[in-house]
Amino acid sequence: MTSAAPSPDSGPRLGFCCKFIPDEEPGRHKTLKAAKDAALVMNVTTVTIAHLRRLAPTAAREKLVAVVTHNLAAMGRQVAWVADRSPLERLLRLASSILPGYTHPEVRDLYADPEFRRTIEDGLAAVGEAARAGGVRLSMHPGPFCILASRNPAALANGIAELDYHAEVMAMMGYGGGWHPHGAHINIHVGARDPGVEAYRENLDRVSQVARDLVTVENDESAFGLDEVLRLADRVPVVLDLHHHWIHSRGGYLEPDDPRIARVIESWRGVRPVGHVSVSREDVLPGHDPDALPDFAALTEAGLKGRDLAAHSDLMWNRALNDHIARHLAWCDIEVEAKHKNLASTGLALQVGPILLGTAPAVPALAAE
Repeated sequence: MTSAAPSPDSGPRLGFCCKFIPDEEPGRHKTLKAAKDAALVMNVTTVTIAHLRRLAPTAAREKLVAVVTHNLAAMGRQVAWVADRSPLERLLRLASSILPGYTHPEVRDLYADPEFRRTIEDGLAAVGEAARAGGVRLSMHPGPFCILASRNPAALANGIAELDYHAEVMAMMGYGGGWHPHGAHINIHVGARDPGVEAYRENLDRVSQVARDLVTVENDESAFGLDEVLRLADRVPVVLDLHHHWIHSRGGYLEPDDPRIARVIESWRGVRPVGHVSVSREDVLPGHDPDALPDFAALTEAGLKGRDLAAHSDLMWNRALNDHIARHLAWCDIEVEAKHKNLASTGLALQVGPILLGTAPAVPALAAE
């Protein structure tokens, strides 16, 4: 049974991104097949346009309907699993491939079929209702090709279409009314260094109103650091990725009292912000003391490159970094970007939960519709 939903002003939350990994406790999944089957029912799948092209029209429709029907059910199972966790863990980033090929002209007619459309609308509405009832904060994060800064007209058109697709999915789940309702958001990167943040600002007006009310922008580890994306804070909420900042700044660890944090909070306009966390891979830093923060300068002097340190770990193995993250949970919710997904976020919650016990959120609550 799902435990009671947290109140609208509760916090903080942390959670995982897109894919559910079944645990490997003895007796839970006795065979590899059983583990794969458990993962299948919890995760979305996809089908390519190339595969659909090879099928007869009726078979192509049946295949697409089967994939989408499975995806809607898998989304529902993920939301139910998260809603049954403690209030600290009620955050989930949904996979983008819920409706495969939705923006592609070759399947547009299939998605326009009234019966199929009702299936999609009813399924997504049920997922959104379950998330709100369970106090689960939802987000989406389109792929790197979904950008608003590009000098390539085709790439820009595709980015706009992809962002509008994500906004349409969110709207069908019940998050299409107003500024980031219930904390929902669609996070993207800026795009190309040239034309940069000013092009992002200009092209934001080309997406739907729903998309403009849901989009957020994230700092990256190369062209657009935190200071650069804060130039957009008057238009778009800023998602602070602490690992990207560590790489971009060559080792900087932001504390919650950094003046830039106040500007990030302000950019959300009363909605509790979201940040991203991760840590360098275990096999890149073998034998590293888990109770000491990674030292970027020392690691690069030892021969490691920034790209080596940028790759995400399997789990949140560094306890010193996790303590650092706990301080940031005073002002934001956290999406854990680790390869072992829910196993990593659950492990982080086990460490930081006792630290946070009895603390109150330091910023405004999630905005309701």
